[in-house]
Amino acid sequence: MIFLKLIVTNLRRHRIRSLISVTGVAFSVAAMLTVVSILQGAIGMFSNILSNDSQIIVFERDVSDLFFSSVPASAAAEISNLPMVAHANAVLFGVVASAGHPIITCFGVEPTDARIQKATWIAGDRSDFARNPDDVVLGARAAEFLSASVGSRVQLGHSTFRVMGVVKTTNGFEDGGVFMPLAAAQTFFHKEGTSSVVTVKLRNRDEAAAFNRMVQAKYPDLIALNDSEFSRTYSQFRILKATAWAVGGCGLLLGGLGVANTMIMSVFTRIREIAILRVNGFSHAQIGAVIFGEAAWVTALGAAAGLLAGVCILYALKSIPALDGYIDPSIHPLLMLVVLVLTLLTGVGGALYPAIYAMRVRAVEALRFE
Repeated sequence: MIFLKLIVTNLRRHRIRSLISVTGVAFSVAAMLTVVSILQGAIGMFSNILSNDSQIIVFERDVSDLFFSSVPASAAAEISNLPMVAHANAVLFGVVASAGHPIITCFGVEPTDARIQKATWIAGDRSDFARNPDDVVLGARAAEFLSASVGSRVQLGHSTFRVMGVVKTTNGFEDGGVFMPLAAAQTFFHKEGTSSVVTVKLRNRDEAAAFNRMVQAKYPDLIALNDSEFSRTYSQFRILKATAWAVGGCGLLLGGLGVANTMIMSVFTRIREIAILRVNGFSHAQIGAVIFGEAAWVTALGAAAGLLAGVCILYALKSIPALDGYIDPSIHPLLMLVVLVLTLLTGVGGALYPAIYAMRVRAVEALRFE
């Protein structure tokens, strides 16, 4: 109990210094939580684009980006006709430009694709999709920033298309994108007879391993991965994850340095007090425990404030109309636990040198300290 009183008393005696340290830790935690959550949310949304009503993704082996992947139409047709396959859809990814909007994601899809069949149609008739190669469907956000509606003509690249429908999706990438009939997209992007990926749904999930081996044996240039395995191994996703944790780690390091600075200043201004504690029977370990306890309190308060601030920031970002669909404010409990543990380790680690210094203070010399 006496340790807790000492810790609280010391922190209250230096309120401003303690508050600055708590704020620094909170800022670091909020930054890490926000950055990691946003990038993981982006990865999740892109994964959902690929795994829309499917379990397996087939794409070209050894490509750095799915935009460069080429799956032959013959392979897509053969995969679709396999007895173990419930349905398979070829999808072509591309990037188009319009006046004032240089990057718009384009999806070349078949009429049976879940993006067409399961989307919420705000305007237009889904049964008319792909009847006219010059028709496109816009996501609700794309229709908004292109100022287009059903019947409008939109300029995409060097071609003009008629808008035959507008759909609302929960995925920001799709909601801000353009859907073309697959054949029209192949012509538009000069990729006749190919698609970027084939999304596959099996009749029996237990046959996934057998399907993947079959693809590997029959199509050496292609690879089939389960959705979860793809998310773990895709190089672009790994780069994003590494970037998120690197940025967050730098933030935590700065927070740990702030705690270390506070503890060092605290020790140097309390040399005589530490000496008195030693004279009154406090052991080296007990002196160190007091310093570590103060660091733990500062770090814990900062971590709690940072977690709360991070969640609030994510919800605030999601409330911005332009970011709706791109930000997922839900935070996985495991992520919060990892951030909390890393923060506590960093904060306590920052108190290591001050604690060692305090433990080495000699009572007789410290009492003469000015």
